[in-house]
Amino acid sequence: MQRTFSTTMQSASFAMPAARSHHFANAYRQVGVETGVAGANAHRLVQMLFDGFIDALAQARGAMRAGQVEPKGRAITRALRIIDEGLKASLNMEAGGSLAADLNDLYAYTSLRLMQANRHNDEAALDECRRLIEPLREAWARIGASAHGA
Repeated sequence: MQRTFSTTMQSASFAMPAARSHHFANAYRQVGVETGVAGANAHRLVQMLFDGFIDALAQARGAMRAGQVEPKGRAITRALRIIDEGLKASLNMEAGGSLAADLNDLYAYTSLRLMQANRHNDEAALDECRRLIEPLREAWARIGASAHGA
């Protein structure tokens, strides 16, 4: 199953019509993410999920502040899918024991708060979701660094 998680990109330094610039930016992100996924090990794929989640929250916050309902909804939907279809779905409830059960509960609560953030334009709920997931993201990155001798 192929999943696409876009990353942020700096705007081009040359003048280009907005629609065309947006098209190229999306194409660039698509190629970059597909290349990253194709060459990634299981640990890196989970790190990409965490990174994509944080990126989606930032996009949702920006859209919320700008009063852009559709982009906000897309960003929150992306964050929800990362939690539900990526992080939560990858848990091994049998082998993971109480840790997997706790993560499952955390992901369920995070999903609930994301839906509430979307419905009520609640930046505080987005902040809470970030505070809940960021320590996992950081710990996961440290695990990867120590596993590779960095």
